[in-house]
Amino acid sequence: MTVPFTTLNDGVQIPQLGFGTFKIPPEDTERAVTEALSIGYRHIDTAAIYGNEEGVGKAIAASGLKRDEIFLTTKLWNDMHPRGLARVAISTSLEKLGLDYLDLYLIHWPAPVKYGDSYIEAWDALQEFQAEGLTRSIGVSNFNVEHLDAISGTVPSVNQVELHPTLTQNALRAELAYRGIACEAWSPLGRGADLSDATIIQIAADTERTPAQVIIRWHLQLGHIVIPKSVTPARIAENLDVFNFELTDAQVEAITALDRDARSGSNPALAEF
Repeated sequence: MTVPFTTLNDGVQIPQLGFGTFKIPPEDTERAVTEALSIGYRHIDTAAIYGNEEGVGKAIAASGLKRDEIFLTTKLWNDMHPRGLARVAISTSLEKLGLDYLDLYLIHWPAPVKYGDSYIEAWDALQEFQAEGLTRSIGVSNFNVEHLDAISGTVPSVNQVELHPTLTQNALRAELAYRGIACEAWSPLGRGADLSDATIIQIAADTERTPAQVIIRWHLQLGHIVIPKSVTPARIAENLDVFNFELTDAQVEAITALDRDARSGSNPALAEF
């Protein structure tokens, strides 16, 4: 099974489908990531705040895969935005992961309510890290348009945002496309809630696929990078088994029409952490 690549605006290629590790406990992370790598995932997404970078690193080390066969993303937490602290943060992440470089480093949140415009300094730091070879690509997460407007220099390669059938973020996706920034979806299944939608269930029946596979396929056909998460081996495999069917244009449109601005996470402009 071959996962297609998306070419980012800096020329770096990222597997369009990856394995997310949000809320996977540290004690379960190594096992889950090992399972994902063993069946063909080559894109792993973690973050400093998840507390599981060490488990991710152990799984990568034990996989037998070459470093350049794995695409690894981690993220800078909000209280580490100042340049000096950001350098400590990336060094700590690399040490925990057991890696010499990252493939993608993201500012996790702009966090303007608590930390003002410190994300601007963080973006300057990430540009330094890229120039030094500590990370191949740099991007942001949970940035609204006003946050993108505030930073300068290198255009982010990725904006990772909450995105699923009941939160399609149409205006933001259009703006990212205009700016040449790849859109990556976290909570791509709507934290499970979207799986029970009647439209999704009907399309799953029509395609003889599961609701999760239908939603992941919808993301892929819209061009999103997508990082579903599971700790169950059967579901980890199920989420990868999405490249031997296609949704019709009408099915894609029907899923997109489910949007009702159902945000399960925080609004980046209002988040107080």
